[in-house]
Amino acid sequence: MAVEPAFLDCIAAAIVALAASVAIEAALAPRPALRRGTGAWALHAGSAVLAHAALVLVTGRPWFAASVAAALLLILVQVSNAKQRALREPFVFQDYEYFTDAIRHPRLYIPFLGWPKFLAATAGAVLAIATGLWGEAPPATRLAPSGQAGACALLLALAACLLAVGWRLRPAVTFEPGRDLQAHGLIACLLLYAVADRRLPAPVASAPPPAAPALARPASALPHLVAVQSESFFDPRPLHPLIRRDVLAAFDRLKADGYAHGRLAVPAWGANTVRSEFAFLSGLDGATLGVHRFNPYRAVAAGWQPPSLARELRQRGYRTICVHPYPASFYRRDRVYPRLGFDAFLDLGSFAGAPRSGPFVSDAAVAQRIEALLRDAEAPLFVFAITMENHGPLHLERTTQADVEAAYAAPPPPGFDDLTVYLRHLRNADRMIDALRDSLQRAGRPGHLCWFGDHVPIMPQVYATCGAPEGACDYALWTTEATQQARRRDLAVHELARVWGEEHWMIYGLPRVPRTRS
Repeated sequence: MAVEPAFLDCIAAAIVALAASVAIEAALAPRPALRRGTGAWALHAGSAVLAHAALVLVTGRPWFAASVAAALLLILVQVSNAKQRALREPFVFQDYEYFTDAIRHPRLYIPFLGWPKFLAATAGAVLAIATGLWGEAPPATRLAPSGQAGACALLLALAACLLAVGWRLRPAVTFEPGRDLQAHGLIACLLLYAVADRRLPAPVASAPPPAAPALARPASALPHLVAVQSESFFDPRPLHPLIRRDVLAAFDRLKADGYAHGRLAVPAWGANTVRSEFAFLSGLDGATLGVHRFNPYRAVAAGWQPPSLARELRQRGYRTICVHPYPASFYRRDRVYPRLGFDAFLDLGSFAGAPRSGPFVSDAAVAQRIEALLRDAEAPLFVFAITMENHGPLHLERTTQADVEAAYAAPPPPGFDDLTVYLRHLRNADRMIDALRDSLQRAGRPGHLCWFGDHVPIMPQVYATCGAPEGACDYALWTTEATQQARRRDLAVHELARVWGEEHWMIYGLPRVPRTRS
């Protein structure tokens, strides 16, 4: 049986598509090594051949299929490089929801890729599809065994063999994205992370509560507990000497009057709030979570039940409330927070008409809502607030001369607009601290405040001048009750709730996880 030209055409296009995938991957940052294990290369080649063959089966156009596969990979590379620049982490499989989230919440995502690149990529994709569909017609022998159908069958068989070999020889991954990307390439890492994501984390037992006399307190004497994860909160004053010292005057007083403060190692840089959020609530570190460190809430929504501070407190008589002025559906919080033991979730719908500072609900409005909860409480409350005011992109907001004068002791260098915006919102976060202290002191029962940041902000121009921070945030613990002298104690965020509880208000139940820093 003679081989039709369509057969050879399909094979040639597949070879070009495979070569293009290797060339496009080389544009990644960090750049993957060409010297990879056999398993990684087999997974890469098998995926590229499979994608091309599948597109040919659908369209009947092998060269169009090759161009579409290359365009899709190029988009992934552009997204990964943008994420690497902004967040110091390449694209991983668990980020696939970025694409749908970018449609629902474009302000949070597209500016970091850059509108010009986003529009160029969109226009290029549309042009490539239109050109391919118009310029290449399916062959007359598309379904012949000696034509395109036979070539597709051969390519699918080859892809299956390559993927089987790749899986058998699959490399071990560390779930450190930059390291894995360099060692194994993007396509292999996406596959390996995707497979790992299908397995829920192993059950984690909570530590049994020791004999704790404070647990014998009557419900009327249990303290109110307020924890605030302040958006992008860290002490920026070491960045530049011109930053006014009083931008964090209330936080300085909180540290001086409280019982513990220090630097807080967090599993995120620039974004990915839920990583720090979950670490605080669960007491689990990244090593325990494995691949689920990137978005632990997906595993919780799928049925995994981790340890939870809120659940422990609810079992001991607390009413547990989360306050977050953003849609509860974001990161599936509407499904996750009831599973974590929260009685109520006050999201953006609870802040209708609330004042905003910039594009988001102000920290002052969140403080007022917490004050109302404390004032109306008939039982001890645990309130966990996740603020939004200082959320980026900072470069989309405008600054005024008044902002500059309030932020700096003298005019700052050029390129500091992002920092000026950040400091404006940081002052409002600082005012929130004083407001919460006042509310807790008037609440009619003892109160404890835990204040911490989730990650440092994204300010590339500022960091180019001042140097980028290492990524740690700051925290402070304070109470209305008599306490010992304030002391500095640096922690990781997964340790914070246990330290807050064990040493001061005696709530136990979170797992004892060895301290790690990344």
